[in-house]
This record gives sequence, structure tokens and C-alpha cells, in this order.
Amino acid sequence: MKIIFAGTPVFAATALDALISIGHEIVLVLTQPDRPAGRGMKLVASPVKQLAAQHGLVLLQPQSLRSQTLHEQLQAFNADVMVVAAYGLILPDIVLKIPRYGCLNIHASLLPRWRGAAPIQRAILAGDQNTGITIMQMDAGLDTGAMLLSHEVDIEQNDTTQSLHDKLSILGAQSIIEALALLSQGEFDPVVQDEALACYASKIKKNEAQIDWQQTAKQINRAIRAFNPSPGAFTYFQGKMIKLWRAQLVEGEASQPGEIMGIDRDGITVSCGMGLLRLEIIQKAGGKKLNAENFLAGHVMQIGEYFEAVKYIGSEA
Repeated sequence: MKIIFAGTPVFAATALDALISIGHEIVLVLTQPDRPAGRGMKLVASPVKQLAAQHGLVLLQPQSLRSQTLHEQLQAFNADVMVVAAYGLILPDIVLKIPRYGCLNIHASLLPRWRGAAPIQRAILAGDQNTGITIMQMDAGLDTGAMLLSHEVDIEQNDTTQSLHDKLSILGAQSIIEALALLSQGEFDPVVQDEALACYASKIKKNEAQIDWQQTAKQINRAIRAFNPSPGAFTYFQGKMIKLWRAQLVEGEASQPGEIMGIDRDGITVSCGMGLLRLEIIQKAGGKKLNAENFLAGHVMQIGEYFEAVKYIGSEA
């Protein structure tokens, strides 16, 4: 099939690589403009742009998709379908209608659950037992289009956003290949989403990643996993920020929220609103991620001391 591909991060690049490998004709790639990144804040090409360059594909990086000139450019490619994966720009109705079969979106949840920007993080935070990939026929709404197929994966006890993202990236690539095969054979039977089951996965804000020790140990553990790798769950000890990257639930009776109940080479055991949590991978501001034993070698902590209560930092994204 003649495909216009629109995507930006690694999740999208995995799908694009699969489409190239299987022999589809990628007539155009759309990706976000280069963004500043790193300490030097130099402009960095998206993973999709880098992959497109490796394969010599035609590439456009528009600031938006509302230009009539761009619409004419897209029409000239005479594409069968546009595949969209974590692109980051809104597709106007006119663009949705340009390809012969419209636009298919690779979405990282089992729609209609977790429409929106952060479906992986929200699924972990909510304690969902499973998630998956949905291939959706895009319409003017936000992830509201008819579902063409979906595949499920379990959310394992120790899954982080990174590990779940990696699983879903592969599943998303496999799913779009399957969807395009069905599309070419005319075997699709789109299913309308049940609005009564819909929920929204809003964008993650930095203040959400601050640990509230009055929550249960299960809730805090989910937060640490959901905010790994970004923005990183954090707390304060003696006025200094500490990021938390891995923890485990442990048996025992809770005391006051945030109180250090135990310290050994395996971790720092902290009392939560309900239950205990052992912190295993920790990072001070500006430092490296360390296991508990190495962290404690350079940071004095004592049983009975406290991680500090929530200091809300506003609505910073």
C-alpha cells in the first residue's frame, strides 16, 4: 500500500521500521520539527526523522497541518492510507479525508479506556491489570473513532512506563501490519466505541510525580513505576529532593506516613498511609541512580527520620 506515515517518538519509529521492512511503499513521512534537548539544548531530530533519513524517505516537518498548501501536497501523493502513531499534531478533518482509506491510529490502550496523551502512565497509576494496542479509524474527536482491531497485554507487577512502552511499541508495529493486511483484503468490521466506558488519559504534570506518603504503599509503588522514566517520582529528605526509581511492597505494620522503618543493604523501608514500601533504586538531585546500599554509603539516614510531606510545586507541566 502507498502510505503516508505520521509520528515522532520511538513508539512511532518502531511501527515505521516494521512497515518499511514488510515492503509497504512509504510515500511521505510527517514528523514534528526538531526540538532542543540535552544540557546544550541543541536541536535534535525525532527518532522517526532519523529512521526516515536512513531510508531516504520524503520527509516534511510542518508546525501544523492546517495549511492549504500542505493539503495540496498531501493529496498529490495519492496515498491509500495515513498511519498515525504518537504524532503530536491535530489532524484537521480535511486531512483525515485525503487518503483513500482515511487515517489509522496506533493507540497504546484498549479503547475506549484511556483516550488521550498518557495512556501507558494512566493505566499503571490506576492499577489496571492489562492494557494493549488499538488500531482506530481516526475521526474529528480525540481517540473516538471506530476500532478496527485490538490486542491485549498484561501489566506485570514490576512493569514501568518504559518496559510497558517497549512491549506496546512492538505490539503496535505488529498490529498495524495486521490491520493493513485486513484493510487491503476488505475484511474490516469497525466497532463503534462505547462512550459509557470511555476515560481520559490527561498529560502527566510534574507535580503529580511528587510522592504523597499518606497514600497506600500500593498507590505509591504504582506512581514510582508510572513516572519511570519521566518525569521521575520524587520526594524530599531534609529539604533535598530525592528521586525514586524502584520500590517493592513489604510486609509489616505501618506507622506515621513517611517514617523510615528500616534500613539495610536491600533498601530503605518507609511507612505509607497503609502498608510499607522498600525503596531500592534512589537518586539525589544531580547524582546517579544508585541501589540502596551504594546510596546509603554516601547519605546518612536513620530509622525514625521522615521523608517530608508533600510540597506542592504548582501546576508545572
